[in-house]
Amino acid sequence: MKPAVLSTRLTKLFGTTHPILGGGLMWLSDAAYVGALTNAGCMGFITTRSFSDHAALREQLRRCRDIAQGRPFGVNLTLSGRPDANAALRGSLAVALEEGVRHFETAGQAPGELITAIHAQGGVVIHKASSLRHALAGQTAGADAVAIMGMEEGGHPGANELPTMMLGALALARDMFDVPLVLGGGIGHGCQIAAALALGADGVLMGSRFLTCDEISSHQKYKAHLVACDEHSTIRLLHTLGNTWRVLRNENAQQVDAIERAGTAGYADFGTLLDSKVARDRCYGEGEWQRGMLSLGPAIGFATDIRPLAAIVEELVQQTRAALARLTQLTQPNSPT
Repeated sequence: MKPAVLSTRLTKLFGTTHPILGGGLMWLSDAAYVGALTNAGCMGFITTRSFSDHAALREQLRRCRDIAQGRPFGVNLTLSGRPDANAALRGSLAVALEEGVRHFETAGQAPGELITAIHAQGGVVIHKASSLRHALAGQTAGADAVAIMGMEEGGHPGANELPTMMLGALALARDMFDVPLVLGGGIGHGCQIAAALALGADGVLMGSRFLTCDEISSHQKYKAHLVACDEHSTIRLLHTLGNTWRVLRNENAQQVDAIERAGTAGYADFGTLLDSKVARDRCYGEGEWQRGMLSLGPAIGFATDIRPLAAIVEELVQQTRAALARLTQLTQPNSPT
C-alpha cells in the first residue's frame, strides 16, 4: 500500500490510505471486490444480505481476510422494516464480530442497537443516510461517522430529491456534524472528490464507478453494456410508493415505469419485475442486462473500460491531486511584474 496522500478524519478512523469508501452493492459486495478495495487503500463493505445463510457469509469474510492479508475491511448492515429480517441481521453482526471484523456501515432507521453492540466489541461505525435529518439521527445514535447520499445515488436514495453537493454544502455551512462526514451519490471522478474535500467533507462513498472493475463478479456482457452507458442511462422509479429506486434504464425498468405511470395500488401490480433475485441470476449471472432492477447511478458515465479496481483508484487519486493543485494555484499571490 502506498503512503497516504490525503489524510482526513475518515482515513484515520478507518485506517485507509485514501478517503474513499466503496458502497455496499447488493449481490456484488463479496470478498473479491471488498478485498480489492482494501488492497487499493480504500474501505469496502461486504453486504450481509447478499448471502443465503451465516455459513456463506462466514466463508466470504474468511476469504476476504486472506485476500486483504490482514488489512481491515468492513461489513454492511442494512436495517429492514421487517422485524424478521433484522433478527437475521443481528446474527450476521455476531458472525462478523466473531471473524474479527471491526469496521461497519449501517443503513436504515434506528441503528442505535447495532451501533451499541459494535462499540461494545471495539468496532467503528459509519451510518449512511439520504437526508440530513436521518444522518443527524445516526450521529445521535452514536455513529463514529456519517455518509450523506444525494439523489444521484444508485439504488435507494429514499425520498430525498436534493443532489449530493447541495446536501454536503448545507451540512457543512450549518456545522451540523461533529463526526467525520462522507458524501456519496453520483461521484465517479477525482475532481468531485476534490470538490467534496474542498467543501469540508472527510471523504466520499462510491459504488457505480466501480461496477466495471475486474473484481466485480457480474457477467462480462453486463460490464460491457455499462461501459457503453452514459449519464442518462439510469431512471428513478417507485417514488409514488415511497420507495424510490434508481436503476439501469432497461426493458424491465421501462415496464415498471409504465405500470407506475398508469397508477398502482401496491407492489403486487409489478409481479416479479421488482424481484432482486432476477437481477442476481439473469443479469449478474448470465449477462442479460435487460432483465431485473439493476441499481445504478449516473456516475457510470465515468466508466470507459473494464480494468482492475486498483487502476481505477489510482486514476481517481491522480485526478484528485490534480484538481487540488489547481485550487492551490488559484490561492497563490500574483507574481510581480
